[in-house]
Order: sequence, then C-alpha cells, then structure tokens
Amino acid sequence: MPFVKRKAASYIRKAHRYLGIFLGIQFLMWTISGMYFSWTDIDEIHGDHFRKNHVHPTTFSYLPGISEVAPQMQINSLQLKDIAGEPYYWVNNEKLVHARNGEQKQEITEDEAVKIAKKHMLDSMKITGVEKITETGDHHEYRGGPLPAYVISYAGQEKPKAYISAVDGTFKSVRHRDWRWFDFLWMTHTMDYDTRDDFNTSILRAFSLLGLITVLSGFVLWFISSPTMMGVFGKKGKRKKR
Repeated sequence: MPFVKRKAASYIRKAHRYLGIFLGIQFLMWTISGMYFSWTDIDEIHGDHFRKNHVHPTTFSYLPGISEVAPQMQINSLQLKDIAGEPYYWVNNEKLVHARNGEQKQEITEDEAVKIAKKHMLDSMKITGVEKITETGDHHEYRGGPLPAYVISYAGQEKPKAYISAVDGTFKSVRHRDWRWFDFLWMTHTMDYDTRDDFNTSILRAFSLLGLITVLSGFVLWFISSPTMMGVFGKKGKRKKR
C-alpha cells in the first residue's frame, strides 16, 4: 500500500490540473507583461522621444510684485508661469493673474494650449486636432489629471497626444501607442481593472494564493509519484529500516 492513498493522490492531481487551467491565462499575462516591462525603455513609454530635450524658460524683466497687481489677494503660494509668452502669477494653486496688469484669467485658450504644446514637442510633429475635455473615466489615458484640459493630437502611427491643463497652462503628459500597451499590460499585471494603482485588490490576493497552492500541489505530486520517494518511505508513512 503506498504511503499516500490512491484516492487522495487522485484528488491532488485533479486540483492541480484544474487550478493550472484556471490560472494559466493569468500566469501567461504576468509573464508577458513582465517581459514587456523589462524590455522597454521607460523614457520612451513616457513619450520623451516626442519632446524637446531642453525647453528654455522665457525670461521676463521688470515685473511688478503680486502685491502691486493684485493687492486685495491673500497669498499662500506663488509661482511665475509662462503662458504662451505672457507672464502670469499662479496664485494659491487656483488663480492665474497677469503679472503686468493684474487681470485674472479663468482658463487658457485653445491657441495658447497649442503654443504651449509647440514649445515642448518636437518641431517636426504635425498637429492633426485639438480638443478640450472636461471629464475622464477610470480607464482614460489622462485619468487623474487636472481638468479641464486640452488634448493636442499629432500625426503618426503611434498616434501621440499631448495634454495641457486648461486651468494653469501646465504641459502635463504625452500619451502614445506604446504607453497604451504598457498601461493595458500594467492593468493585467496588477489585476486592478479600475485605477491600475492598487496592489492590494482582493482578486490579486486570491490569484496569488491560488498560484501558491498550484505550485505546492505540483511539488506534492512529484513527491508522491517519485520512485525514489516511494523507495525511501515505506507503508503508512514509516521510513524503511536499513
């Protein structure tokens, strides 16, 4: 009589087989995504090859202080920004105030967004369209970015897009084909099908636990079916006497 009953061994084999089938696709996606991550240049994924290496900041001279152009405003934070060649104070992370005349700006215009994009993107890039977006879903490539924003689309097989915040004129990000593949594979790797950022999802924990069980059941199958182990152990799990 073997040291593991035939019926128990049959259960272990079935569990290992069905777990392997159930988890196989996810294991394949983990492997493919891991290979993709290790073979890609993260700078290219970010779209740096579409952007100019150096963006020279505009120099402004003889600007009055914020207290002169907007004496009524209480200041908690202040930043000088270049909006299409014009100086603006970004006050308290919520208001744009022209640094020369104190005029408040609600949002940048489409023309200003295009000029900002041209300042950052390669001169060879050809614009094919401009769109203003006011909302994004959980799966949008600009999810989490400040809204509203302008989307500048460019010609090319990779379909690159530049995103500029309409609120403060900041050049936010570049998205293109390789980034979109990266984003999809990252979703399958983390198994966070909503935001892509949560490593503590229940589904990931469940698959990780089932994966561990699958591996352990494979070791058990090898152990109980190995002629060597069968020879070392005797009946009822007792070690044979030499």
